Amino acid sequence: MGLKSNLHNLKEKYKGTKMAPAFNAIHTFLYLPNETTHNGTHIKAADDLKRTMNTVIMALVPCLIFGIFNAGYQHYSAIDAAAGVTREVSLFGNFLTWDNFVIGAWTVIPLVLVSYGVGLLIEFIFAVIKGHEVEEGYLVTGMLVPLIVPIDTPLWMLAIAVIFGVVIGKEVFGGTGMNILNPALTIRAFLFFAYPTWMSGDKVWVHQAVEKAGTPDAISGETILGSLAQNNTVGYDWMDMFFGFIPGSVGETSTLLILLGGLFLIFAKIGSWRIMVSSVLGAIIMGLIFNGVVAQEWISSSSKFYALMNTDFWMHLLLGGFAFGTVYMATDPVTASQTNKGKWIYGFLIGFISIMIRVFNPAYPEGVMLAILLMNVFAPTIDHYVVQGNVKRRMKRLKVKTA
Repeated sequence: MGLKSNLHNLKEKYKGTKMAPAFNAIHTFLYLPNETTHNGTHIKAADDLKRTMNTVIMALVPCLIFGIFNAGYQHYSAIDAAAGVTREVSLFGNFLTWDNFVIGAWTVIPLVLVSYGVGLLIEFIFAVIKGHEVEEGYLVTGMLVPLIVPIDTPLWMLAIAVIFGVVIGKEVFGGTGMNILNPALTIRAFLFFAYPTWMSGDKVWVHQAVEKAGTPDAISGETILGSLAQNNTVGYDWMDMFFGFIPGSVGETSTLLILLGGLFLIFAKIGSWRIMVSSVLGAIIMGLIFNGVVAQEWISSSSKFYALMNTDFWMHLLLGGFAFGTVYMATDPVTASQTNKGKWIYGFLIGFISIMIRVFNPAYPEGVMLAILLMNVFAPTIDHYVVQGNVKRRMKRLKVKTA
């Protein structure tokens, strides 16, 4: 008797019991649901929550694979730099090598396993206790979490953060589709505020380079944003930033792959192009303001030089996690604005506030996380006023017609 028959028998055996949601979830994850709606449906479509989540995961896989190779690349590049070898003549200058893959897989895969293992365990526990079905929402969150953390994040620390994010950021609101904050960003925010030394600095972004090189002072794995925030020079050009050959969180470095993933989500009608475009517009406008004459006069007269304020406006789109947050986080259909006009406002403010936080908070130059979480809170308010505005305009038209 096959696995499908055994699972079906277990599903029927535990039907109506406390463990029914757990067996139903396993059966649904492996196979298509064998149930249909019992009442009339308003919309008939081939997609469902499971297909939607799987589509987003497919858009994330290239970032994951690139992050694996980049983790190894940055590891060996840092060791070479400590030995006085320049990036141009580094022995490990070839990106797609077996050595890079082994180091990257050894560090990234455990992050993925812990993220999924702990998160799904919490989901199953709550499903059994509360007696509801296990939704597929965490399939995407479980992939996002390891892509937005430093490469050497301790696994126990990640497990604690995942428990906090799933329970506080999601389950207390009622589960998938009811949360007001993006669960993955809630996990990232918990890590940053609970363990700040592991989420910033110049030693957390390159895997064990200090131990291998034996000369901690010679290792500089700081992100470009961190260097600019401290008014330091960076040894990377815009091509490195665009393709992703730079230190950073596991999946956030390659703007090219993130852009392709965004186009795929737009083509699949899952990601909102309005939010993506408006976020970019908001970031560009804020960058132009800082590049303006008034800002430049402020820089010249200030005792502290704001390097990020003097950064070309278009460079902000390539730095840090802005691109990743715009494509995969800001477009979360649960926590984002639902109205078309609201999406323009929501996305614009995310981009605008992200660059503002970068410039004015050198201790935390990566502002996209806080900007998205802030706008998650205000998304319902934005939609409320958009709807009310539409109602008022319709009432005015109605009065004109009846007059």
